Amino acid sequence: MPFSKLGLSDPIVKAISDAGYSKPTAIQKQAIPVILSGKDVVAAAQTGTGKTASFVLPIIERIQSRPIKRGKRIRVLILAPTRELAAQVEANVTKYRAHTDLTSMAIYGGVDDEPQKEQLIAGVDILVATPGRLLDLVHQRAVHFDELETLVLDEADRMLDMGFSGDIYKIIDRLPLQRQTLLFTATLTDDVRNLADEINNGALEITISPKAQTAATIEQYLIAIDKDKKSALLSHLITDQVWDQALIFIEKKHGAAKLVEQLAKRGIVAEAIHGGRSQASREKILANFKSGELKFLVATGIAARGLDIDELTRVVNYDLPFKPEDYIHRIGRTGRAGAAGVAVSFVALGDFKNLCAIESRLGHIIKRKEVEGFIVKKEVPVSILNYVTKHKRENAYQGSGGNNSSHQSRNGSSRSGQSRSRQDSKPVPSKSDSESSNQPFKWEKIKK
Repeated sequence: MPFSKLGLSDPIVKAISDAGYSKPTAIQKQAIPVILSGKDVVAAAQTGTGKTASFVLPIIERIQSRPIKRGKRIRVLILAPTRELAAQVEANVTKYRAHTDLTSMAIYGGVDDEPQKEQLIAGVDILVATPGRLLDLVHQRAVHFDELETLVLDEADRMLDMGFSGDIYKIIDRLPLQRQTLLFTATLTDDVRNLADEINNGALEITISPKAQTAATIEQYLIAIDKDKKSALLSHLITDQVWDQALIFIEKKHGAAKLVEQLAKRGIVAEAIHGGRSQASREKILANFKSGELKFLVATGIAARGLDIDELTRVVNYDLPFKPEDYIHRIGRTGRAGAAGVAVSFVALGDFKNLCAIESRLGHIIKRKEVEGFIVKKEVPVSILNYVTKHKRENAYQGSGGNNSSHQSRNGSSRSGQSRSRQDSKPVPSKSDSESSNQPFKWEKIKK
């Protein structure tokens, strides 16, 4: 089905063609006609499926004949969780509105707000903003919402994870009641549903993929490794397998800087982006990475959803993330729009619980590979897909009344509880645990 069949006019179809797109993705097929009809939408689709175009294209179609006339006013507000994502979304808006008279801009923190205020003076049709900077400009009376027609919450789950719920409600309280509200998310969590129920008016729910699954085009595997051998392993893989490019995720900003130094000592040029670097520095590094001038980028979570690179072949979880959703978003930076990609995760013994949570969410055990010459001293057990933490088990026990006298000792403690505690400190999966996924466990060796 071509884009023209979805109700989009020639100027927009031409812009889509200029961008190199020939046919809509699943989320675009379902969302575009509904948004064109003016209905509210709650849409869930995995990273890399074309969510941005699915709301930007119909929005441009709806407002293109009536550009903004009044100063400091906007027609459309798109809220995004990070600076990088705001800039990326606005770049897409600019691309899709190329053959119209509409205007757009992005506002976010970390840069001087004066140029942003000056640009808003004439009025902007489509404004992409991070919540904090938007509220700052609202308090300075640099932008008004009385002509707003459409609100979009992009990556809603991420915004809630980052603690923006308070800012979101402050912004919504200032918006006209009569508006179209669109909520897009990678994972439809309970928190996202609660937010959607409060801000939407009888929204149509669109779910494209099963709960938080990853693209089938991404080859996932993990390598068990002791923590003190991670940088050596990464350097070996880069040089031995002649990696062309890789986005490397790490948890802490000081760890990112240290890893860049360690790679440099082995002759590998890399750069790091994290919250401690200036916005100008981050933008320059990202531009170099997107152009291919920079081959290896070490990033903390700030880039997990704001980085859109065509044909990025490889993502590395140098540190395994704490949340399954973060794992899914990170590896979603590769294998986009049907392209092939590889996601490699380094896993140490201390990551076992996180690994169990990730594989439980995926519904299968991730393939493991061994690298010749890297012997693991602290082995990582096979994951337990139905693994339940001690905290959740205790809550379930208390919720059931906690009145099982057959397990009580004379001093009132629970012997079974003591047994669970010992198991919890060092989980050892049984044969039935490893077979619970109905998937054969398979090792592959990587030779030097």
